[in-house]
Amino acid sequence: MKKSIRSKYRPEFPGDYHFDYKDPQTLSRFISEGGKITPSRISKLSLAQQKNVATAVKKARNLAMLPLGTEAYDFFDRPEPISPKPFVL
Repeated sequence: MKKSIRSKYRPEFPGDYHFDYKDPQTLSRFISEGGKITPSRISKLSLAQQKNVATAVKKARNLAMLPLGTEAYDFFDRPEPISPKPFVL
């Protein structure tokens, strides 16, 4: 009897799939809520695919197609910058 072995890689992305930086919908699947790129052990991508995803996400962030992070992640538990000197006209 054959045992069912779970594959290490995702079947929906073949090995020669090209991740395009102009496709933010596909790339957003590989970004966590905090704005970090998910590691390959979680995203189930091969090493070459993970490198391609990382470069595509970085290009898309530089072109403002993807956010750098969430607003809650950026300002969580940080005090507002208040000047010690009062503003006088």
